[in-house]
Amino acid sequence: MAVLADIKKRGIEIIYCLGDVIGYGPNPKECLDLIIEKTRWCVLGNHDYAVFYEPSNFNYGAEQASFWTREVLETETEKQPRKKRWGFLGTLPMERTLKTKLGSEAATMDFVHASPRRPVNEYIFPEDVYNNPIKVQALFGMVKHICFIGHTHLPGVFLDEPDFYLPDELGDAYPIVEGEKAIINVGSVGQPRDRDNRASYVYIEGNKVHFVRVVYDYETTMKKIMAIDQLDRFHAERLKEGR
Repeated sequence: MAVLADIKKRGIEIIYCLGDVIGYGPNPKECLDLIIEKTRWCVLGNHDYAVFYEPSNFNYGAEQASFWTREVLETETEKQPRKKRWGFLGTLPMERTLKTKLGSEAATMDFVHASPRRPVNEYIFPEDVYNNPIKVQALFGMVKHICFIGHTHLPGVFLDEPDFYLPDELGDAYPIVEGEKAIINVGSVGQPRDRDNRASYVYIEGNKVHFVRVVYDYETTMKKIMAIDQLDRFHAERLKEGR
């Protein structure tokens, strides 16, 4: 709710979500209802996939969280909300594309959860630019212009040199220009992993992508997770540490 309040304060009218709406936290129904109500569109994340279909390559804690989340959604007693949530999950696309003009700059923006090559479950880590530059170059071969991702929960900008820039190194803003490809990780509003426990998201104003951090009440979420036997305590503890 803190992020939505920040979005409202800034006068942002259109919201896009990059997936993983459910699968970690203690309030899957409420999260789905908010995303259905507030966003223009949402793409499929690997944890959304795990709940709707089956977990794939998950550790035990993440797998159990997926099964618990599915049970919560399946045991909803009100028919219409249950049907709406499952219908939403079942029709989430793997990617969306938006062609638009940002200020004087034409932009083609792809929205995926993970990567332009495997939209649901391929990780792109900052260290890949040094440890696996061929992988990064191959990914950029599939990028039309700008690709927004979130899978690793690590905010920053990949360029096809290849290189990776933290938001701080960019002054918390990246200018979109024609002819320069970028893969932009927006971070996570629910489980940041860059050792900063504030929620992370981006917004676009003019031709600039702005990175934002928002303080939120993670302690209440931690308590809720710890009160549910089927959810791993690690998923609670990492919220405090931002990892």
